[in-house]
Amino acid sequence: MTIQNLDDRYAQTRLLLALWYLGGLEKSVKKSELTEWVKRGKEKAGDYTTYLETLVGQGSIALTDLQGNSLEKIPQKGTAMMLLTASGKAALGVGLADAGFQFATNVGCKVPNALLKWIREGGSGVVGGTGEAIAPKISTYEEFKAVALEVYDQLNRDYNYDKLVPIYKIRRAIGDRVTRSQFDEWLLEAQANEVFQFITGGVADLTPDKEKDSITTELGGLRYYAKLL
Repeated sequence: MTIQNLDDRYAQTRLLLALWYLGGLEKSVKKSELTEWVKRGKEKAGDYTTYLETLVGQGSIALTDLQGNSLEKIPQKGTAMMLLTASGKAALGVGLADAGFQFATNVGCKVPNALLKWIREGGSGVVGGTGEAIAPKISTYEEFKAVALEVYDQLNRDYNYDKLVPIYKIRRAIGDRVTRSQFDEWLLEAQANEVFQFITGGVADLTPDKEKDSITTELGGLRYYAKLL
């Protein structure tokens, strides 16, 4: 069967939340324990395998065997252990802050308790005076890269950008989680590490503020688009 009423990214957010709640930042969690936590109704553990494989491939979850040896793929037999990476925690913050993310009507007490723990420990579910989620500040390049990739994927998917996402939209989506200078520094670092390629191109309805929110490379050229490598 397929996951009930959730697309891929929301199922992944639920898995990351479960792994975080089960202590996956500090200790390895059995795959069976993780899937048991997120299963609802008639869902089976196997329904979540594809989502877990995606998270492992993205670097959000580190995979090992019982002896602590790293694994690249989830084994069909034997026990798989899972750890939440710093990138995975950052991706969880982005997922929970997504306005489209929601849970089904009947979620029991586990999920609300996990969200309360996330809020109390300073996660992205903190609610401000406007009633909107306040995402935490980004403090490292690795966190920034994870968030930037999540934002890139979401913008590319939602607006059908065909992999050429306007940099000004990435900057605005991340917002004040980083300073302007830090955004520039880390995005340029992502380019140097061959995460993104910057494209000049032309922006429809280009305005001074859109130009300002794009990025200038070290060679002095203004770039408007980011393409994932």
